[in-house]
Amino acid sequence: MRFASVANAWWGDLRKQARQLENELDLKLVSFSKLCTSSRDGRRDSSDTTPLLNGSSQDRMFETMAVEIEQLLGKLTGINDKMAEYTNSAGVPSLNAALMHTLQRHRDILQDYTHEFHKTKANFLAIRERENLLGSVRKDIESYKSGSGVNNRRTELFLKEHEHLRNSDRLIEETISIAMATKENMTSQRGMLKSIQSKMNTLANRFPAVNSLIQRINLRKRRDSFILGSIIGICTILLLLFAFH
Repeated sequence: MRFASVANAWWGDLRKQARQLENELDLKLVSFSKLCTSSRDGRRDSSDTTPLLNGSSQDRMFETMAVEIEQLLGKLTGINDKMAEYTNSAGVPSLNAALMHTLQRHRDILQDYTHEFHKTKANFLAIRERENLLGSVRKDIESYKSGSGVNNRRTELFLKEHEHLRNSDRLIEETISIAMATKENMTSQRGMLKSIQSKMNTLANRFPAVNSLIQRINLRKRRDSFILGSIIGICTILLLLFAFH
């Protein structure tokens, strides 16, 4: 009895730590997404002739927040591993399916946060690389215009190509902005769903029939998420093809 009491207390402490880390990650990811969005808008609104600085304050904030989120993800991974060790340890009732269900839910949350972080980070780095490339093109065009001025025809061609790149870049950024807004909306809805799911899990632990219903709901939610992700991906690919043709 004393061992069971200690084990239950340890499991409860692990769950408390996991929920605390998940809440911190949720807030950090929202702030990280807003930082990347504001940084992209700031780069787009900057002067055409102003070079982009990799050591800017926004870039430093990006690097700092990325490190903090990676540390939180590492801590949450460690907590999940400890919870998995607990469920596999001797003395834990093998018929306690609620523990496995709770562990799987925390694993799903960790996977979602990890995917969201890497996606946001990759989008920011891709935008920064494209902006740096465009900045180099602008400098080359300005140098050509100031150093030559004889071959107006070639200058016009350079300017037209430059304008085409800017229009394509603007279209891609608008697409990314729509996707980021959609993601923020889904993040907000996820918070509500987490609260609802927590209450439903409590009911599932009391009523086995509710557990079967929750599993069917989770299966349908994953299917809907896959369909929505596929539609967003196809629309993004079509917009990219349209922009570069």
